[in-house]
Amino acid sequence: MEAVFFDIDGTLLTEMPLIEMFLPQVYERLSKKLGVDRERARERFLNEIFNRRETYDWHDWNFFFKLFDLDMDYGELMKRYPHKLHVYPDTVPTLEWLKDEGYRLGVITSGPEYQRLKLELAGLSGYFKVVVTREDVRAIKPEPGVFLYALERLGVDPEEAIMVGDSLSQDVYGAKNVGMATAWINRGREPGYHMADYEIRTLHELRKILGGRE
Repeated sequence: MEAVFFDIDGTLLTEMPLIEMFLPQVYERLSKKLGVDRERARERFLNEIFNRRETYDWHDWNFFFKLFDLDMDYGELMKRYPHKLHVYPDTVPTLEWLKDEGYRLGVITSGPEYQRLKLELAGLSGYFKVVVTREDVRAIKPEPGVFLYALERLGVDPEEAIMVGDSLSQDVYGAKNVGMATAWINRGREPGYHMADYEIRTLHELRKILGGRE
């Protein structure tokens, strides 16, 4: 194995503290804009999100801000509250080990361009030689083009790479479909479906999967 690709959200870090902080602001602003109570505003906003789940639009908070004509920008929110992006404790030690072992590291995300900013604010961007967002290929996981583009950018064949992510439908299915090995990180201890080549609870387990390199 020559290369290791990672998903971002739910794999390397969680943005939930930031989301939990700004959603009440969204509901409050939307309530005033639509002239409805806060609960109705909440339902309207979340329904749009759930109805577009797994689509191209679903991966971009700014799409929903614009949809409701809200003067908010997710990149600006991240820059204002970078401490709300919580890097998992197993992320940096694992990336350091992979770097020391000589693996080439990349990121494949269905998120928009601000995902690069997210990695930078979280202090992770320096680990990755390649970061591929949906804007680079105008496609999202599990579409093959996303993975093939990332592999080409990093200069490795599918059988030389493993994809690590928390989504069976996007990360695992998509990567397996182009011939990559897959590791499903199951932080929430969900029921396993034996789809991935490996199921892990923490990123530390990648050391057992990959082993040391001579």
